[in-house]
Amino acid sequence: MNADDSKDDSKDGRGILARGRVATRLPAQDLERARRFYSERLGLEPVDERPGGLLYRCGGVDFVLFQSTGSSPGTFTQMAWEVDDIDGAVSELRRRGVVFEEVDLPGLRTRDGIADVEGNYPSKGARGERGGWFRDSEGNLLGIGQPIV
Repeated sequence: MNADDSKDDSKDGRGILARGRVATRLPAQDLERARRFYSERLGLEPVDERPGGLLYRCGGVDFVLFQSTGSSPGTFTQMAWEVDDIDGAVSELRRRGVVFEEVDLPGLRTRDGIADVEGNYPSKGARGERGGWFRDSEGNLLGIGQPIV
């Protein structure tokens, strides 16, 4: 065994998921309503579809809206986009009819739909993040964020 073998965790299966691609799945009770929301409000079109599912791709990462009789509780962020200009993104999304959540909790308060979150993701070289949240037509809680560097 050489020194490089000790760093290769593929032999025992460790690291398999770390090398995989992550893909989010979001439930939709009404897939056509969801398609319209994602198109008209977010400016996104599916790159592929099948009966009961729409595949979207953003920044090289996939997410799927799938027909479901269940629904999300909408009590946590289910998916988020990292953007370069959150003020511009919020402004454009509002122009398209997206309604941003207003949050007033200890340590987390939005002002005009955007919160400053101190200490988020120092591993990205950031000292924090500015974030905003909105719901899609199906009640899924989605977010956008911009690292504060």
